Amino acid sequence: MTTPTRQLHDLGQSLWIDNISRETLRDGSLARLISDFSVTGLTSNPTIFEKAMGEGDAYDDAIALMARDGRSTEDLFFALAVDDLQKAADLFAPIHAATSGVDGWVSLEVSPLLVNDTRGTIQAAASLHARAARRNLFIKIPGTPEGIPAIEEAIYRGIPINVTLLFSREQWLAAAQAYMKGIERRLDDGKSPVVESVASLFVSRWDTGARDTVSEQYQNRLGIAIAMRTYKAWRDLLASGRWKKLAAAGAHPQRLLWASTGTKDPKAPETLYVEALAAPDTVDTMPEKTLKAFAERGRLGDPMPVDGGGAEQTIAEIRREGVDIEALAEKLQKDGGDAFKKSWSSLIGGLEEKVTRLTVTSPS
Repeated sequence: MTTPTRQLHDLGQSLWIDNISRETLRDGSLARLISDFSVTGLTSNPTIFEKAMGEGDAYDDAIALMARDGRSTEDLFFALAVDDLQKAADLFAPIHAATSGVDGWVSLEVSPLLVNDTRGTIQAAASLHARAARRNLFIKIPGTPEGIPAIEEAIYRGIPINVTLLFSREQWLAAAQAYMKGIERRLDDGKSPVVESVASLFVSRWDTGARDTVSEQYQNRLGIAIAMRTYKAWRDLLASGRWKKLAAAGAHPQRLLWASTGTKDPKAPETLYVEALAAPDTVDTMPEKTLKAFAERGRLGDPMPVDGGGAEQTIAEIRREGVDIEALAEKLQKDGGDAFKKSWSSLIGGLEEKVTRLTVTSPS
């Protein structure tokens, strides 16, 4: 019997796991997700690494060893993270090769402190890409106003980019334009147009943001409607003359990636977003809990309609409930950046404490 996760894979959607830790690499957990749950990629962020490095002792030996070199705490973090992601990238390398570079990716985010720093983001993206030295590693850059020109420049330089912290169709479109501009500049300079990218639209946070405003009948509906609206815009873009010209030159589409697909409302089914966001040629990155819930009891219905279905009607009705869609999109992006900064601060603080403890207790 074909499992629900396999059905999604066969539909043409990539299933990525939104988690990494040294333990999952060592004990074979990640390898089992690949073999048993059709997982074909992985994403990470500061919150994930904060949890991974703050719990247990899996990183302690490496931290103690590197701390003796006098590294800054930020450099120590990136050394640990790059090592993890290199190992994960090697696990996904056969998938990357079999799909000609479309799938089999892992992602590493630039420091959240650079969220409003275009030049610093470009420099960090180039440095981390060179440091990781893996063909199937995305550098994550937020799709903020300051991040958009950094995305264009990184694509132009041939750095694969996962655009993160996108919440609306308009924010996605800015990222898509940056991607295409980067590819067009490469073609103008006689460079290869093949630089892979994904654009990550965060879904469930919409419903959290609107929960106190909308009535019961509209709970947990806004995020899916925004995703459907954006999916239609993405399909329209791929049908445009501008994109067809790039495709004819050999460019690959910047795929839409559904992020934040675990339910935040305990009254909602764990599989709510995964089922609603089934769409070919897209990516769904999800927590392990959500992935396994879908594998056990998920049901795959019709794929997401390319014409947007009833998304616009739902959005209009939610507007009448008192939700300012545009203002909420901006707030969600800002809050998302602030949350990653907070996780980053906790991550760096926790590493500093570990360095102090381990260098005091370790023999010289």
